[in-house]
Amino acid sequence: MASASASSSGGEGWEEMTLCVKWNGKEYTVRVCADDTVGELKRRICEATTVLPKRQKLLYPKVGPKQLSDDATILSTLQLKPTLKMTMIGTVEDEIFVDQVDGPEIIDDFELVQEDVTDIKDKDVNQQKLKRRISQYKIELLNPCREGKKLLVLDIDYTLFDHRSTAENPLELMRPYLHEFLSAAYAEYDIMIWSATSMRWVELKMGQLGVLNNPNYKIAALLDHMAMITVQSDTHGIFDCKPLGLIWALFPEYYNSKNSIMFDDLRRNFVMNPQNGLVIKPFRKAHLNRKNDDELVRLTQYLLAIAELEDLSQLDHVKWESFIEKNSKRQRHG
Repeated sequence: MASASASSSGGEGWEEMTLCVKWNGKEYTVRVCADDTVGELKRRICEATTVLPKRQKLLYPKVGPKQLSDDATILSTLQLKPTLKMTMIGTVEDEIFVDQVDGPEIIDDFELVQEDVTDIKDKDVNQQKLKRRISQYKIELLNPCREGKKLLVLDIDYTLFDHRSTAENPLELMRPYLHEFLSAAYAEYDIMIWSATSMRWVELKMGQLGVLNNPNYKIAALLDHMAMITVQSDTHGIFDCKPLGLIWALFPEYYNSKNSIMFDDLRRNFVMNPQNGLVIKPFRKAHLNRKNDDELVRLTQYLLAIAELEDLSQLDHVKWESFIEKNSKRQRHG
């Protein structure tokens, strides 16, 4: 059980506040902003205590026994005052996600209209959140960035791995041609893995699939849910996304909007950089679909075909399949 107190100086919506969180007899300092959601508060508590957000239960006297909604903003829900006191109940998982089925649930995707996308990525409050995340999150390089290489950012769940099906061996749930795909992409791209789950889950899954020690390619870095930010759209409410601007800001001499591409089965994850995202077909029901799934084979062709281009952000990645066809015809006809 944990108790928390907070103080705020008031002012603008993104005014930063410091919470003193007590947990297991120790005190932790958690910094959040008034415009953050309760889900973001849980993310910050997770960073300090290692209790996963989904394992946290936050209680606050003014809202009674009802559980706080992750979508609600901290300011509107908690009515912050210098004397704020809160209780967090949660347990650290020593052995995390031993069974793949216990992996995090991923919600169905939704379509965002162009006006929504433009508004989200340009909105000042979201740019402020991105700046805060850049100052808070540190990317630990597993292998050095390479001069002249483009950047490929990959999701895990339903992109590289079917995390909801059962299997005796995790390799049975690996997307077909994964290692061939990564080996081919590595020739032209530095590769980063970014999952909306915990770092322990990322390291566990990538380790089990043999991605972290493959002799034919190297992974530059792993990113987890702590690197994401929460945004809001008029049509779909509040949700988390993966802003590539974080990577560009931390490694400006290597990566930018012109040389980066992200694969994810959820379109909303790249709403802060829509021109750099490609929606990959979800890989589900591995036992039924692995014989017919050649998505990574065809995407390998696409990645290698566009690698010679100077500005990837000018491409319409929705039309990646037609791009391959046109490129093949050009090659056949000289």
